[in-house]
Amino acid sequence: MKMHKLWRAVGAMAAGNGRFSRRTLWPRRSALGTCAALAALCAFVAVAAARTPGEKTKAEQAHETAPSWAFVVEPRRPASHGPAKPADNALRHVPGSRAAFTLRQINDGFNPPDWHPGGHPPMPEVVAHGRKPHVMACGYCHLPNGQGRPENASLAGLPAAYIVQQMADFKDRTRKTAKNTGPISAMVTHETLANKQEIRAAARYFSRLKPKPWIRVVETRTVPRTHVAGWMLVPVAGGGSVPIGRRIIETPVNLEQTEMRDDASGFIAYAPVGSIRKGKALATTGGAGTTLPCDSCHGPDLRGSGNVPTIAGRSPSYIVRQLCDFHSGARAGADAQLMQPVAAKLTVDDMVSIAAYLASLHP
Repeated sequence: MKMHKLWRAVGAMAAGNGRFSRRTLWPRRSALGTCAALAALCAFVAVAAARTPGEKTKAEQAHETAPSWAFVVEPRRPASHGPAKPADNALRHVPGSRAAFTLRQINDGFNPPDWHPGGHPPMPEVVAHGRKPHVMACGYCHLPNGQGRPENASLAGLPAAYIVQQMADFKDRTRKTAKNTGPISAMVTHETLANKQEIRAAARYFSRLKPKPWIRVVETRTVPRTHVAGWMLVPVAGGGSVPIGRRIIETPVNLEQTEMRDDASGFIAYAPVGSIRKGKALATTGGAGTTLPCDSCHGPDLRGSGNVPTIAGRSPSYIVRQLCDFHSGARAGADAQLMQPVAAKLTVDDMVSIAAYLASLHP
């Protein structure tokens, strides 16, 4: 950057706008404002000088290397397809429930369907309905029983204090992600508008729920061809099979029930052959310095310890996203600082193996 442009940048920061001149800048601005401007400018220049032309930031590199099968992004509907078909008024049902809902009711983010009300305690208002028009019902994404889906987190059984801290990290933007997705954007844009009382009520509710087996891990060399729908990977009808490569493909056991937000219908996670064995070695021994044994913080059964969350039986897609975010530094809240060195040396292949092993455990 040329000196005259640097001078203009200093002036802009000190003045708060572009209306200044070289002759009048210093008399008009306080020493404090000028020093602050110079400090910010020096930091900017140092960063700019440290980067060679075309060099990418760590955040940019993390965004590019984040695996698309874990950071699922919903494709935009082409304009040529016209408007989406309006929902009909037919009542839908799911096995084991006497309830009935229309598609419009099922897709209502402020009044999600509760197919199995006897399977959980009474929900607080923020979980059942949220607070219109800003805070969506927690139970819409995370489900009334807290089991969640691949695109978000399972909250059942997490320590209440941990949930409260994560909401604080989302709110102050210390918890970010390597590749932004719709569910993360919704958390940051809407759910952080919940007040302290609502957050505490939701945290207490989900912490008291007992997690149940929700994901079945299958090691395989081929998987159904999938596409993105509803922020998840779902099989392509008649699409055949493709090599799994070094991926985890997590998809609904019953797509129709999952689309109706049935919290009794879980998921199947396809993983490369040998992943569970390799993941167990990494998680229990640290892999000769690659990482640290998980039980040192998460407890001997990996079901949490104190305010440290359970990681047994959790969504492998979610686990891979979090390890990527710790690795890149995108997730940098107070508790995350302990995980950043743990994930620093992990490759995506390591993350796949660890996630497969954790998902195979009883929650």
